[in-house]
Amino acid sequence: MKPRLLLTCTLALATALSAVAELGQRFPSERKVVTDPVTGVPLTFLTTTNAGDSKIYPTHPQWTADGEWVIFRTRRADGDAVAVNEKTGEMVQVTTGGYRGSLCIAQNSMRLFYNRYVDHATKAMSDRRRDDPPVPVEVVSVELAKLFADSAAGTVAAPETYVTVHGTIPLDYDGAGELALDANEDVVYFRMLGEAAARYLPAGTAVADTFGPRGMGAGPTGVAKMDLATGEVSPVVAVPFQVGHIQSNPWVAGEIVFCWETGGKSPQRTWTVQADGSGLHELYPESEYDWVTHEAITGPDEVAMAIIGHREVGVDDDWGKAGSRVRPTGLAIVNLRTNEIFIEGQVRTGSGFWHVHASPDGRWAVGDDFDRNLWLIDRRTHEMRLLTTGHKTTARDHVHPTFHPDGTRVQIQSAMLAEDGRALNICIVPIPEDWLARTYDDAIAPHPIPDVKFP
Repeated sequence: MKPRLLLTCTLALATALSAVAELGQRFPSERKVVTDPVTGVPLTFLTTTNAGDSKIYPTHPQWTADGEWVIFRTRRADGDAVAVNEKTGEMVQVTTGGYRGSLCIAQNSMRLFYNRYVDHATKAMSDRRRDDPPVPVEVVSVELAKLFADSAAGTVAAPETYVTVHGTIPLDYDGAGELALDANEDVVYFRMLGEAAARYLPAGTAVADTFGPRGMGAGPTGVAKMDLATGEVSPVVAVPFQVGHIQSNPWVAGEIVFCWETGGKSPQRTWTVQADGSGLHELYPESEYDWVTHEAITGPDEVAMAIIGHREVGVDDDWGKAGSRVRPTGLAIVNLRTNEIFIEGQVRTGSGFWHVHASPDGRWAVGDDFDRNLWLIDRRTHEMRLLTTGHKTTARDHVHPTFHPDGTRVQIQSAMLAEDGRALNICIVPIPEDWLARTYDDAIAPHPIPDVKFP
């Protein structure tokens, strides 16, 4: 090859590679409606190719504040996140420099918050290795409305036009991939690791050791926060165990829910605390028989969680006695104000519910099981309905259902279309029209007492 031609090809390749990770880059629509072969429910697939797609975890919002765009994780943008318009299927890259851990979609403004490494300009997220020296992460946000408009017009400017750097999380705090945005959108919360947490743990506190066979759960760790206006980092609370799944209440400022993460059964899974460090307490005090998992704030006053019943009666191993159906199990809703808990329903066979969510209006609950079926529950009547069976058990990950804020549809990640049986796509499942049209007689108690005569 001639030198001039080689140089031209090299420059062209470099230009093509640099374009892969451009903020505002557009991707063609893949939107497709598929009828579930068993339930007949029309499933809207917003992505249909094998591009490493996965949804944001159910602890966090999935839709932008205008309710029109779903933001998801993917490899199609070289390690950056992408937004897809639910109606048109158009896709736009919405992060730059990669991201670490949680993606936080603001619900009162068209902004996206996330963490990225401070050396992102010189070393891509995908290029970092486990044995690389630790690097601090910075909290940034993206102005989505302007980005979407400029992307559609073909006038995307430099990244700093849309991206704001709010501050850097110190290495001794680390952040560890967790991030949650306060309802007032002025503070983010993240995990505080051992070195910092030990400084704030009350004197004399017994530090937890690992629990269960996965070697997880040991403390201390904690929750910290950053003031987005000043970048100031400060502790919220330190605890003697491993913190996971930090989430904020999108409707109530200053309210945080987190878990004791062990990779399985925890001695006490769910916790809540206020942003000023006050009010730390168990959300649902559990017994040794309860296997609680996958809690998610689903409304101003409610948290959905699964109490799973997936193990045989009599099992007592490294996880203890938990997980059988000798005690109540199912899709549970806990009230944050009264601490009351209600079991909304349970799958009769198999594992029971695994990942759960509920509509903010209190009308519906939804959950998947170990077989990747997706079930809908009418919380007023406690009727259950199968929505889709199409998520292959060989899939790379679970269904992870999350309600749209208006309660009319659920987002899942599905392997129904995967040729390899594993690749995930972003899918929207509607609440069936006949259930949405239901009316209820308020004079009838939600739990009517049958007319039974005893001898």
